[in-house]
Amino acid sequence: MSGEDETGRRMIVVLGYSDGGRDRLHPICAERLERAAEIATARDVVVLSGWARAPGSIPEAELMRRAWRGTAAQLVVDPDARTTAENAWNALDDVVRTGAREVVVVTSRWHAARARAAFRAVLRGRGVRVTVASTAGTRPRAWLRELPLWPLLPLQLAVARRRRRTTR
Repeated sequence: MSGEDETGRRMIVVLGYSDGGRDRLHPICAERLERAAEIATARDVVVLSGWARAPGSIPEAELMRRAWRGTAAQLVVDPDARTTAENAWNALDDVVRTGAREVVVVTSRWHAARARAAFRAVLRGRGVRVTVASTAGTRPRAWLRELPLWPLLPLQLAVARRRRRTTR
């Protein structure tokens, strides 16, 4: 693609979800992928992000690529991100490469606030708008799981940034 065609594109980042050890999409991940397909257009760059939790298994990002039924100008597979912070840092290169002016993070409702915070922290000062498109499902235990993760977010962002520097 030429740089001019990519300038100002919207990027949709779909965050993976897995309980490990399976070579099929977890229902939560499938919901996220379906939500992304609902909102994606032929001009969007769609990033599918998630790692393989179990050795020898297929990364969540690859499972999402195989199941993708939406439209997109480009589909990017990020099989390395293990945390929300890594999702955000890994997406940064694609944001810069495509000139995206908006990033839409697709995740579950219970994860939306922390995901938005992570992406805004990474993209701060770059003139990129960050929004979230969440799935409709609610899971009370998942909301509780999110609470202790909030104080860890700054540390996770710092570790992910350092890890990104050493692997790029």
